[in-house]
Amino acid sequence: MAGIISYGGYIPRYRIDRKLIYKAMGWLNPATFMPGEKAVANFDEDSLSMAVAAGLDCLNGLESSGVDGVYFATTTAPYAERLNAEIIATALDCRADIRAADFTDTPRAGTTAIMAALDAVKAGSSNKVLVCAGDIRVGKPGSAQEETFGDGAAAFLVGEDDGIAKFIGSSSVSYDFVDHWRSKDDRFDRQWEDRFIRDVGYTSFIIESLAGLAKKFAIEPNQVAKVVYPCLYPADFPKIAKILGLGPGQIVEPLLNQVGYTGTADPLMHLVKALEETKPGDKIAVVSFGAGSDALLFEVTDKIDEIRNNRRGIGKNLAVKRELTSYEKMVSFRDILPTEKGIRGEMMAFTALSELWRSRRQILALVGSKCLACGTPQFPAQRVCVKPECGAVDRMEGYRFSDKKGRVINYTGDNLAFSPNPPAIYGTVDFEGGGRFWFDFTDVDLDKVKVDMPVEMSFRRKYVDDKFGIHGYFWKAVPVLD
Repeated sequence: MAGIISYGGYIPRYRIDRKLIYKAMGWLNPATFMPGEKAVANFDEDSLSMAVAAGLDCLNGLESSGVDGVYFATTTAPYAERLNAEIIATALDCRADIRAADFTDTPRAGTTAIMAALDAVKAGSSNKVLVCAGDIRVGKPGSAQEETFGDGAAAFLVGEDDGIAKFIGSSSVSYDFVDHWRSKDDRFDRQWEDRFIRDVGYTSFIIESLAGLAKKFAIEPNQVAKVVYPCLYPADFPKIAKILGLGPGQIVEPLLNQVGYTGTADPLMHLVKALEETKPGDKIAVVSFGAGSDALLFEVTDKIDEIRNNRRGIGKNLAVKRELTSYEKMVSFRDILPTEKGIRGEMMAFTALSELWRSRRQILALVGSKCLACGTPQFPAQRVCVKPECGAVDRMEGYRFSDKKGRVINYTGDNLAFSPNPPAIYGTVDFEGGGRFWFDFTDVDLDKVKVDMPVEMSFRRKYVDDKFGIHGYFWKAVPVLD
């Protein structure tokens, strides 16, 4: 039976107290205040890089070569014409003979991608499909969206074998309901009247899709252990549960006051949270909202405990955070507040796309080489072994460093080179098992970097060439999460 084989999650380490946002912009719209904090992606993160992080978590201990398809759900893709899902597939070192597709234009795209993956598995056209969802939706300064929207990602490996949650079925409703929208030239989210969205859309669509699911599969409310649906309006969130006859223990507590509303990733992140809290035999219903609603029903299997122990998911990501104490820094990360880059910072060499193609596994998947004669890993990939006592020629195999941990052997903080989050920190990393290379460091302050500090690799946006519309990616070193 088709279902979920594995899950992964990602939450950026930066969190900002909403009081800072309100202090900076609350004068414009006093009614926007929200309690709690929200997750803020670093300047070198975007929806795609977060999806890679969630995908890495999902595939921990599994071979990416066994993935037959990669689906990416987002409303904030870096490219309008370039297959974003294939960038993710390459970064995860998947095979070339796979199916890759982008799902977009609605926050419901995450659950739609899950259903498409399940259909592909049930039809036999794919054995295992990785679904990644991530969003960095930007609210206009002073808007309610600026406080509500948070950043995050989730991933699920869907397949037939050894599943942790069996798929029972789904029910969907689709409407051209205009609540939030952006045209091709819009940077910021646009929104219609809250009362209309809440009363006509949010409340009714979620109830309709869940009621359809219950009727279709003869499920009573007390037979579902956990129900996931987005929390767009905190006051109405418990009202939906009451209408559906759901008790407090059945509702997965929303991450609105810890992370924010994360768009396409939101229902999938909460599904991860539900899987972290359930036991074998429990049924989970997950519901999305956007141009209608999808409702999916799963039953947890006894394989769930094997996954929980080696996944970061939502719980472990929530536990590790850095306080972002500057509203100005947050908006500069999104390039809402233009900042002085200096002459060197403004200069951008054109990306050699032909070289990017030839070296795609090296650049995007961090694949170097390993000498077959002496076993020495090396990056970048070499033809001649770097070990002086060996020197074997053309006796190499591919060796992936992206999933290897390492330690810092030297570093520097550079206040002359431009960085959106100065100073620029970089140094040399010595990998466990062999191999070393020079990397930028991120998600860490200079006074926290130490020689021998354990680090791991994180897929990040290296630069954005605004003139030619190119987003360049590479791997950076970050402190080990756990």
